[in-house]
Amino acid sequence: MSQPSNSIVMNMQDSNPLDLMPEGVAAIRQDRKNKLAAALRLFGKMGFDEGVAGHITVRDPEKLDHFWVNPMGRSFKQMRVSELLLVNHHGEVVEGEGLLNGAAFTIHSRIHMANPAVTAAAHSHSVYGKAFSALGKTLDPITQDSCAFYDDHVLFDEFTGVVLDNSEGERIAAALGDKKAAILQNHGLLTVGETIDAAAWWYITMERSCQAQLAADAAGTPRLIDDAVARQTYDTVGTPLAGWFSFQPLYDVITREQPELLT
Repeated sequence: MSQPSNSIVMNMQDSNPLDLMPEGVAAIRQDRKNKLAAALRLFGKMGFDEGVAGHITVRDPEKLDHFWVNPMGRSFKQMRVSELLLVNHHGEVVEGEGLLNGAAFTIHSRIHMANPAVTAAAHSHSVYGKAFSALGKTLDPITQDSCAFYDDHVLFDEFTGVVLDNSEGERIAAALGDKKAAILQNHGLLTVGETIDAAAWWYITMERSCQAQLAADAAGTPRLIDDAVARQTYDTVGTPLAGWFSFQPLYDVITREQPELLT
């Protein structure tokens, strides 16, 4: 079997994932909603759900101060495109029926408001992310996959309870800055992306990286990847396009297995 050429790798690094999106506002909106519902189903399938906790949002391509989000109290495992809510930055549900999760609005609205480059954001109370967040530190570059977060994630090191105050959401957004992820101490993980695909993939691989580091730390003293090598690896596995591509096989599988999610 032939191996991918260096030119293919270079093209992946230099390309913009937004160039791969469908054309036209209606088509882009539908694609984002499809991917959002699929991401929620994947989170449910992977056990990232915890009661009513957890939310993924994606910015509307036309109404840039609005985002689509899962309604509170609806299982990730049963999410359908038709059940998504369209919410504005004032916290008003302007399309769809259901309850808006207060923490979802507080965190996500402030992130979307603070950084126009963020198209989507994901947060949940997954087990390994919660466990790792209690340590009050960032991920170490101990695996190829964790290098996707090398110098591209932060620790938000204050926990004041359920995030329901807008000022708390603003502090999280400020701490996140232009990074792709944040470890919310004593809380869990938060990832963002230029596409819903990338934001969802960063969450999935960050959860697994937390699991890997917890296991490695329990077994001994992990050997860190050299900074220069970690940076080089990041340039391959940590780009927006790499995040977009990594989500595509998962999307293909979940929509084949559970096609009703698109209804």
